[in-house]
Amino acid sequence: MILKHLTPILLAAALAIPFTGGLRASTIGDDGLHKQDWFSLTFKDISDDIAEAEASGKRLAIVFEQAGCVYCEKMHETVLSDPEVTQYLKDHFVVVQYNLYGDEEVIDTDGEVLTEKTAAEKWGVMFTPNWMFMPESVDGSLDASNAAIGQMPGAFGKGTFLDLFTWIHEKGNEGDESFQRYHARMIQERIASANGQPVATD
Repeated sequence: MILKHLTPILLAAALAIPFTGGLRASTIGDDGLHKQDWFSLTFKDISDDIAEAEASGKRLAIVFEQAGCVYCEKMHETVLSDPEVTQYLKDHFVVVQYNLYGDEEVIDTDGEVLTEKTAAEKWGVMFTPNWMFMPESVDGSLDASNAAIGQMPGAFGKGTFLDLFTWIHEKGNEGDESFQRYHARMIQERIASANGQPVATD
């Protein structure tokens, strides 16, 4: 089952997560966006980015952000700065950051030349942060939004975030277990592990 969007309940829960202490320092670029030094800088030719990611054994993930986005800041300070998250994404994904209102040129998977801003409009991206997970290859017949195997709108906590990236990396979208079921199973396994209990199996 292909995951196109997380459920409204999960999205609402993500937006309701309050800021907590222990934030780490982050870098802000000239465009006002928070940066990670392991983000990839590309020409934003998405087909080429997909091919290069696949050649390195990774998958392309596009993240839309905007200046002044408090949820983007939360994601950077509490999730993307976490060493476990950082290492997992560096090992398995090529992450390219897009500015929701940016003017950098983007070449869509269907060949259309856009800007970051018009790409967001074309693909229906309205909220930030918003992640798009791209397939391992494209043939030019679909735009990036329709070619994407999944999207994640909202700033989620570490557990949900890592579970989704793991599910994508392990090609859970090609199997019978939806992300929601996978995520629920992972939560139960983490609870059981923390309590020193055996994990129940069906």
